[in-house]
Amino acid sequence: MSLKKLFDLDGRVALITGGSRGLGLQMAEALGELGATVVITARKSDELDQAREHLRGMNVKAETVVNDLQDTEATAPLVSGIIDRHKKIDILINNAGAAWGSPAEDHPLDAWHKVVNLNLTAPFYLSQQVGKLSMIPNRYGKIINIASIAGLVGTEPGFMPTIAYNSSKGGVVNFTRSLGAEWAHYNITVNAIAPGVFPSKMSAGMIDRAEEHIMNSTPMKKLGGEEDLKGVAALLASDASAFITGQIIAVDGGFVSV
Repeated sequence: MSLKKLFDLDGRVALITGGSRGLGLQMAEALGELGATVVITARKSDELDQAREHLRGMNVKAETVVNDLQDTEATAPLVSGIIDRHKKIDILINNAGAAWGSPAEDHPLDAWHKVVNLNLTAPFYLSQQVGKLSMIPNRYGKIINIASIAGLVGTEPGFMPTIAYNSSKGGVVNFTRSLGAEWAHYNITVNAIAPGVFPSKMSAGMIDRAEEHIMNSTPMKKLGGEEDLKGVAALLASDASAFITGQIIAVDGGFVSV
């Protein structure tokens, strides 16, 4: 098979959570450019509308669904609705997430639950539903979890303390390894991307507080950019990664390598 064919996503259906902006939208652009129909979800309809028009302006086949992943009762209807329209979900990107900055001794318990529920429980439950309703019966699927370098290391000195976020992303790392091993015999690959620091609404406070430390700790001396997740997302969503599962790929300018 040609390399071009290995990366071809024509006819594939991708569900991307938190896809209305930032890293989620960047990955939607990449998968859509390769031919996938992308269904993006988020909580805010106005941001979804803007993202849909942006993607369609790039000739991407894009749909949007307003959904709050904290509401687990809405997860199964989200999945079944997409399958009713498209007959399948080939690719799932668990990207939606939340963070909370607080010293561990003062971290509110309700904030801990919010972060862990959205960052770890929601990807598990959504993956379970997509697996049961589409990927397992079809014996095919690509699940990409968005972890973080914060899930690979402890809180760095100079960074904002985010123990719930770090813990939840560490959970995503081992969730990825465990599910990748368990579902391998269904021909479902499960991998994770661990981004470094990318400018976003979530990371703005941390960058303001610790930009000098970030730059000094990053061999490439820069933040993540608008194109930097596209290649790895394309790889993990396509048949080019057919023999890759349970892996965590850091996209961080070398931060965790030093």
